[in-house]
Amino acid sequence: MTLPIGTTAPDFEAETTEGKIKFHDWIGNSWALLFSHPKDFTPVCTTELGALAKLKPEFDKRGVKLIGLSVDPIDRHAKWADDIKETQGAAPNYPLIGDTDFNVSKLYEMLPASTSGDPLTRTPADNQTVRNVFIIGPDKKIKLVLVYPMTTGRNFQEILRVIDSLQLTAKHRVATPADWTQGEDVIIAGSVSNDEAKTIYPQGWKEPKPYIRIVPQPK
Repeated sequence: MTLPIGTTAPDFEAETTEGKIKFHDWIGNSWALLFSHPKDFTPVCTTELGALAKLKPEFDKRGVKLIGLSVDPIDRHAKWADDIKETQGAAPNYPLIGDTDFNVSKLYEMLPASTSGDPLTRTPADNQTVRNVFIIGPDKKIKLVLVYPMTTGRNFQEILRVIDSLQLTAKHRVATPADWTQGEDVIIAGSVSNDEAKTIYPQGWKEPKPYIRIVPQPK
């Protein structure tokens, strides 16, 4: 039950804490991070929403718009925001979708198509599969999907690291190795022949194996 990487992110219209949006229009020419929550007033999600609010300047620097989702209605999101500010030191400074008809959750295959009823009667366990992160590019394609259990808070530093890699590799024909962080060496993509690589990297590269060609991170 997960949309594949490389597919177009489903478009939708939804009510949010910052007004009604049409998702693709809202993304515009930016990147987007859509992250979902099974229920308002849940402990792990409360910490996540606060953490992301504090990190928003880092996402802004990368041209990434943030948007959250919960199946609860907008008025509950507003009350939850007060708790988040009180306990985490920062309230959400990005829109939260009120997915009360489960439309977005179904489109993104986080809940079965048969899901219906009053969202307020559902428990967090009923919605435990609504715990995804989707990173979407300016081309509206899904670049990454992460699915977390309810008991494990998301690591937004890792998500920032992945965004750095996605944006670098979208611009340059390289790949990033395990545990790569901004400024470290990268790998020439396998789609680049040695003849092409000599043109792109006239200074050469380190080659511990013919299929591993290491170069400094492109600027």
